[in-house]
Amino acid sequence: MAVRLDRGARLRRIASSRSGFVALAAALYLAAGVSATWPRVADSFTSDFLAGGAPGYGAAAAGDHLQVTYHYWLVGHQLEHGRAPWRDPYTFRPESKPLLNLQGWPFGLPFWPLDALFGTVVAWNALALLLYVAAGLLACAWLRELGLPRGPALVGGLAFALAPYRANQSVGHLLGPISILLPLTLLAFERARRGGWGWLVLAAASLASIPLSGQVHLALGAIPFACAYGIVRARRPRELFGVVSALVLAVAAGVLVQRTSISRSVLAGGRSLHAVEHYSATVGDFVARRKSETEKYVFVGWLTPIAALAGLVLLWREGRQGLAWLLGLGALVPMLLALGTNLPLYTAVWHAFKPFRYPRVPERLMPIACLCLAGLVAFAVARLSERRALLVPAIALALFGADLHARLYGTSAPDEGNAAYAALRGAPPGRLLELPVFLPDIHYGSVYQYYDMQVLRERPLGYSTVAPVAADRVARRLRALNCGRARDDALLRGLGVRYIAVHKPLFAHTPLVPPSCRTKADRGLRRLGLRRLVSGGPIEIWRLG
Repeated sequence: MAVRLDRGARLRRIASSRSGFVALAAALYLAAGVSATWPRVADSFTSDFLAGGAPGYGAAAAGDHLQVTYHYWLVGHQLEHGRAPWRDPYTFRPESKPLLNLQGWPFGLPFWPLDALFGTVVAWNALALLLYVAAGLLACAWLRELGLPRGPALVGGLAFALAPYRANQSVGHLLGPISILLPLTLLAFERARRGGWGWLVLAAASLASIPLSGQVHLALGAIPFACAYGIVRARRPRELFGVVSALVLAVAAGVLVQRTSISRSVLAGGRSLHAVEHYSATVGDFVARRKSETEKYVFVGWLTPIAALAGLVLLWREGRQGLAWLLGLGALVPMLLALGTNLPLYTAVWHAFKPFRYPRVPERLMPIACLCLAGLVAFAVARLSERRALLVPAIALALFGADLHARLYGTSAPDEGNAAYAALRGAPPGRLLELPVFLPDIHYGSVYQYYDMQVLRERPLGYSTVAPVAADRVARRLRALNCGRARDDALLRGLGVRYIAVHKPLFAHTPLVPPSCRTKADRGLRRLGLRRLVSGGPIEIWRLG
């Protein structure tokens, strides 16, 4: 008994120190990340991507995780070769100049050493878990700056890290990882109130990184929310100057992305309201734990919104009305907008506010709601734990961990060291085309990006919702090859294409290409004078001339 008491006292001393508390919090949020990815993380951490779980049929499984992986990888690859890490020299070539690699910022930097040490699959999976840790720690640190005790701040950090929408958008999208910049921005604003220009610089850089990473829709809400927060919390002119500076820098970053990527792309004219309608959530989706459609998944828990409402009332009664307004509206407005065309007001906003015509998924502002709900939950727990500083937070951690838990992860097969692409890597120069051909905004193109990490060749195709118009035109012309309808090889030679990779699984299991096109494509390639260079596996390589 004495030994157990001594051990417990020692643990309490460790947790009471600042470094010990950080270590405890990091362990808690790592456990949360493992819980969110369980059981897949135990079964396949070193062998498969923790992602959406689409089948690969003997090759790499298609999914947005491959697109994000490619952009992460490209940062380190470019730096290793002394080239600009924000450029993509391989995609949509030669019909386009090197594209901006927006999605590589900022997580391509930590991905680089992880990839070098452990390989692409482990690097992706390890970074996914580390981002859960970062999400929890940053939210917890922000809440501590607001004066909350350690226990309630831990609960708030957990509520943000495990927020189902944020977790779901971490499965393969970049939105989930980028959402950690929200608490980082608010934390930096709070620390700047103590003094030091460095924190204001960090707040501005963090906020500007949201549009710079390509998450422009999130930026539409994050910029006004963060600036309103800074104004409400500012005490001195210096802090207001920092808020204005952050606003100017973030808006400039958004304009830069719009001018250099969006305005010259297939998205330049915006989306139709019908496209928004397809992705609009319903009220019932907010309480539906099971995922039906990825983009409509907006589950916020059952206990969490009730506790958040209680926290809002308590915050108001404490006389912190400004913060109550911010967190209340920050939680409510994104949830209302997530309803899209199911909310009568959304159509008027879509017509009146031009930036809203570009995103087709109205739920993209939900990370703001996730953070605000987490903050309000922490304030509710703080009031309940005034007399039970250890017991109540411990119970709350268990309750909210269960309330927000959702099984969202699957495992998606990689194809490291593919034999066909390995044979092509040492072949003479020439651009590479993949069949079947997909338009640039179709996610099956992510497979081709993944394999280009192995072969390092320029290619006319790729996957991007902001692909250049010229790339879309070329892809539409090249689609004739899918069913062997190309009349000559003039387009291939004009693009500098010397090799064609035929992906059999995509012909057989993709609804966009009739299965009968597979043999027709082979006959068409022979008619154009191409010959097999590598055959026998799920991917074949053909050579022109």
